[in-house]
Amino acid sequence: MGSIPPSPNRPRCQDPDSEAQEENMMKHLRVRLRVWGVVGSLALLVAACGGDDPVALGDDPVPVVFGGSVTWYGHLPIMVAAENGYFEEEGLDFTYETILTSADRLTALTAGDVHFSNLGRTSLISAMAEGNESFYFFANIDDSPGEDGLYARAGIESIEDLAGKTVAANTSAEVAFFTHLEDHGMSVDDVDYVNLSPSDMCLALENGDVDAIDVWQPILDDCMEAVPDGKLLLLDTDSSIYEQFGTAAAPDIVIIQREIVDETPDVAKAITEAMFRGVDFVNESPDETAELVAEEYFRQPADEVLEGFSGFQFFGAENFEEHITAHTEQMQWLAQWLYDQGQISSVPEVSEWVEYDFVLEMLEENES
Repeated sequence: MGSIPPSPNRPRCQDPDSEAQEENMMKHLRVRLRVWGVVGSLALLVAACGGDDPVALGDDPVPVVFGGSVTWYGHLPIMVAAENGYFEEEGLDFTYETILTSADRLTALTAGDVHFSNLGRTSLISAMAEGNESFYFFANIDDSPGEDGLYARAGIESIEDLAGKTVAANTSAEVAFFTHLEDHGMSVDDVDYVNLSPSDMCLALENGDVDAIDVWQPILDDCMEAVPDGKLLLLDTDSSIYEQFGTAAAPDIVIIQREIVDETPDVAKAITEAMFRGVDFVNESPDETAELVAEEYFRQPADEVLEGFSGFQFFGAENFEEHITAHTEQMQWLAQWLYDQGQISSVPEVSEWVEYDFVLEMLEENES
């Protein structure tokens, strides 16, 4: 099999001047969970210094880094695949890099610091509109209609009551919130809208800095617990988007560095095979899934994790082509919506960023 080519965007570093320095860099690369930010960026820079010599798949394991969240259940298949050793069984030396926001995950992949990720598609479409050609999208492995909610402080009984109030949302939840406004004859100009990090929403709501939030699970439940006298106004399943597509407002989409697919499709196949095995495990063994990931990733009891992802759907090899085609169509609709909202400067042709021939080849090989 092939190897991952060195990224042209990866920072240039001096060669290690001793075996001890080189070993230290490799230790940084293999840390299981690191938080993306200033410290995470520096750690990745150090790890990147030793990454100019790709390793052939089939000789030694190929280092592969996934950028993912530890607050979002949509990444369960990747977590499970990591814990069960599926990536290693496919010839990959896997690292789960903790990067909490979709925008930061995309930045990391564009810079060459991670090889694949699962992230909200609004960030992806914005990058397409800017001409970012560093990635392909190739799969949707999770959806969670009904897991995104608009929650308000006490005294607010309907979305119409939010007029003149301060409301916070972020990324895909923003799409749901704006659509709720449109569905009820309102616009974002009718509220004082703030884009707020999900990790800051509960405290802001509790302190009265914002009057309502639109956010996804499990943060939604945390905020409802922090402000127990509030009211859940709407779910994303109440929106016209769900009525039209049967999906969440802006479901996750899996992306991968283009050069991996174009130059080493066997590595892309190995990633996908491990990922789909993770999907199967989550669907077939939810109780064991919760036990595997509860402490390592979510720092929560297993029963809470199990309850948290009970409303999620996970998708793998079954009906793959039909599924990704439907999501490509939804993304094209969303691109137009974002343009109409003035959030992107042009409407990209999203089909120019989709590539899944290697997945179809992998599925055919599995059947033979």
